[in-house]
Amino acid sequence: MDRLELTSKVKNVIEQLRPYLQADGGDIQFIELTEDNVVNVELQGSCGSCPYSQMTLKNGVEETMRRAIPEIKAVEALNF
Repeated sequence: MDRLELTSKVKNVIEQLRPYLQADGGDIQFIELTEDNVVNVELQGSCGSCPYSQMTLKNGVEETMRRAIPEIKAVEALNF
């Protein structure tokens, strides 16, 4: 799978997850896919300040992403 196709699949998974985060007043934005297949995202809204955001990121977003796209190594939140 080439980088463009992989990035497209990552963005698709994020779009499927966004409504769940938005329902709790948060959001997620794709930032980049690194060369070593780590997805960098920005958690926004209440997700940016929620004490459970790392748990949501790792147990929800990362698990879903890795299940859908086995090539993905991790999902990391960047702080802006």
